[in-house]
Amino acid sequence: MSLGKLRWAWLSVAVIAIDQATKLYFERLLELYQRIEVVPGYFSWTLAYNRGAAFSFLATEAGWQRWLFALIAIVVSGVLIVWMKRLKPSETWLAIALALVLGGALGNLYDRVVLGHVVDFILVHWQERWHFPAFNVADSAITVGAIMLALDMFKGNKTGETAHG
Repeated sequence: MSLGKLRWAWLSVAVIAIDQATKLYFERLLELYQRIEVVPGYFSWTLAYNRGAAFSFLATEAGWQRWLFALIAIVVSGVLIVWMKRLKPSETWLAIALALVLGGALGNLYDRVVLGHVVDFILVHWQERWHFPAFNVADSAITVGAIMLALDMFKGNKTGETAHG
């Protein structure tokens, strides 16, 4: 029985561990919405709780969204695991991308199920005029993995044919 590229699941576990450790650290370090400037005017640590999805989508709803987003994360994680299992030996880039997305999804799923919200602590901003929504290590892993997946779609030679034949 082939396990495809499931051996890259260690990367998912590493993402979850780093994500949860950093969230715990910043929850102990900061009060809610407190900010510590790292690069004045551009980058800060902060503590925020997101009850919604990306960019606080549905965050103000009554609580049903917690379970909807948890269900979505479980289904997506299952799909990613099956996809990784079916990868060919040559598809390492894709395996890494999927492992990053999987680790990020599971890191945020843990928060959502256990805490009822996702812990965010990274704040990128421009002076006080513009703020990107606060995010965390899991979100970063999902973003990097998604970019890698998008790049993989544009990569040539997907069918394995050679230039001469």
